[in-house]
Amino acid sequence: MLVSDFDFHLPQELIAQEPLKDRSASRMLVLDRLTGAFKDENFRNFPSHLRAGDVLVLNNSKVFPARLFGMRSGSRAQPLSLRNPASREFLKGRIEVLLTRQVGNDEWEALVRPGRKLGVGERLSFAKDTAEASLEAEIIARGEFGERRLRFHPVPDFFERLEQIGHIPLPPYIDRPDRVSDRDRYQTVFARDRGSAAAPTAGLHFTPVVLDEIRARQVEIVEITLHVGLGTFQPIRLETVEANRLHAESYEISQSAAGVINRALAQKRRVVAVGTTVVRALEHAALIGTGQISPGRAETSIFIFPGFQFRVVSGLLTNFHLPRSSLLMLVAAFSGLDRVLTAYKHAVAENYRFFSYGDCMLVE
Repeated sequence: MLVSDFDFHLPQELIAQEPLKDRSASRMLVLDRLTGAFKDENFRNFPSHLRAGDVLVLNNSKVFPARLFGMRSGSRAQPLSLRNPASREFLKGRIEVLLTRQVGNDEWEALVRPGRKLGVGERLSFAKDTAEASLEAEIIARGEFGERRLRFHPVPDFFERLEQIGHIPLPPYIDRPDRVSDRDRYQTVFARDRGSAAAPTAGLHFTPVVLDEIRARQVEIVEITLHVGLGTFQPIRLETVEANRLHAESYEISQSAAGVINRALAQKRRVVAVGTTVVRALEHAALIGTGQISPGRAETSIFIFPGFQFRVVSGLLTNFHLPRSSLLMLVAAFSGLDRVLTAYKHAVAENYRFFSYGDCMLVE
């Protein structure tokens, strides 16, 4: 299967740059995965698509300020400005680091830009003119495509310092600097467990009112945690789908959440996943649990593409994804490639908003 099979035309102007003021005001394209029929709705109608006995599964991972701007230790700092931190002018003389996964008390996997000349042993320092906090790190391992492993100098308040000097890791297709408001808006209302380098964006549409409406329909809501990292958003680089591999991401499913989901599966009730991260965690847990959800902490590098046999998920709420991405492949595995591409073509024609701050699609 070719990666090019998952391509589609997307006008640049449909990539959402700003969130809606009302989280629940997003449009929602509803796709019947059995017939391929679809219809235009609003996310506020989402509760009406659920029925008593359904289990709705949320990812409660919390985004942290995972993007840092620094320089080689000993370099003279240039004043930070309000220009776009992703711009070449801003990055001149600076190092951009995206922390993607904690692998030890002081060690992190990260993406580093520009990374070509930064080898093992290089020391980096991070600070911000408006904050007294600072951090220092050493590159201790080097991977491909800008991937590095960093060991930070131990400090007792590491995450507090990140809150002061770090930036919210908005995706690169959002062409503006992060703002204070993004610290709330690029976060679900049910975020609890810190650890994600990107938001589980299907959850961004929910409000406390919508969640209460869902509970009133006698739908069980359970939370799991998958920390979003490279496994979710890494580019697909090889031409054939099957030749690609994804990075591992950490997840945790509690005993109580596993019990609720397993009872629903035994009673043939629907399990509806909010986001592709939930799908990856649940389907991996079922694989290692021989059909039952296995509780506890684990890591998954599961790569779901057409031909995958789903064991748990029977409904999926998800945002619209990048062409040729592993996330689009997952949705195509769930709904059928032709059907999802037809639905995406309709979404483009109807000016749906795409990607993280965009609209959503319900596949049922």
